[in-house]
Amino acid sequence: MNRKTIAVIFGGQSSEHEVSCMSAVNVIEQIDREKYNVILIGITKEGHWLKTDNTEEIRTGEWRDSKVGAVLSPDATEQCLIIREDGVYTKVKIDVVFPVLHGLYGEDGTIQGLLELAKIPYVGDGVLASAVGMDKLYAKLIVAHLNVAQAAYEAVTGNELKEDPEGVIRRIEKHFSYPVFVKPCNAGSSCGISRAADRESLIAGLMEARKFDRKILVEEMIRGREIECAVLGGGNVPVQSSGVGEILAGAEFYDYDAKYYNPKSKTVTDPDLPGNAAEEVRKTAEKIFRAIDGFGLARVDFFVRSDGKVIFNEINTMPGFTAISMYPMLWEARGIGKKELIEKLIGLAFERQNG
Repeated sequence: MNRKTIAVIFGGQSSEHEVSCMSAVNVIEQIDREKYNVILIGITKEGHWLKTDNTEEIRTGEWRDSKVGAVLSPDATEQCLIIREDGVYTKVKIDVVFPVLHGLYGEDGTIQGLLELAKIPYVGDGVLASAVGMDKLYAKLIVAHLNVAQAAYEAVTGNELKEDPEGVIRRIEKHFSYPVFVKPCNAGSSCGISRAADRESLIAGLMEARKFDRKILVEEMIRGREIECAVLGGGNVPVQSSGVGEILAGAEFYDYDAKYYNPKSKTVTDPDLPGNAAEEVRKTAEKIFRAIDGFGLARVDFFVRSDGKVIFNEINTMPGFTAISMYPMLWEARGIGKKELIEKLIGLAFERQNG
């Protein structure tokens, strides 16, 4: 069998750099080495592209000290990586890319655009779906046309916050009562998100969110269970949703520390939900995935209230693949192990290229 060459790209310049590295290790270890030669490319927080040799270097962070550079050529006639080692440049033909990148400059359509230019098949959603899914405001605007319930919100720009902070606060307080949630529009893994219980914490939350993006969302607080659903498919492969999973946060809300470092946080697959909520979550997840022109994979997050009402929260077009990530866990609960899941995702990359 002629093995194809797959480049796994990880790290990146976003606030989710470390999460990407954790996800990449789990992806890499599940790739079938009888089918693929695997090349590992890490992007530092400064944007430097480096080639590394193994997952242990990713675990320890030693990959950032690599002396071997690697860049992806946008030349569609070459479809290659250009490797630089000891002053010598070598072109390596690439058949497919798995961009295990979360957040800005990876999950937002940017690297997807580069791969489209290069005409290299890649795992995951395309430019449009990636950009829309990353931007919480524009995702909300699309979902609003689907008659899907979602939290009420106010959008705030960095310029508004700078020029008229009092006006921003008055507008938010006119629309909402406390507490509210403050979120950067383009950030994941709960980076920059805070719960504001009063004006002082609202101002602090807006300033914190501004560090991550120039657009900010302020949302009403939804009292409900945090429920997630995985979606897979596209093209000639029918879109399907997994069962549902529930987040049991070990803190006041599921922030970055609660997600990755609080041992009290737990994820549960197939929780008992009121009424027909589980099926509604599944169908709504598929509906939203199609509406943003999704292809490959996504995780769609909801709140489910005690009366069974389902409320959309957000969509993630490159969900985590860490040891505690919900996306692979949901498919594993449906009998699709990690190795099979990774193979399906790579297969979908070729499906889109051929479609």
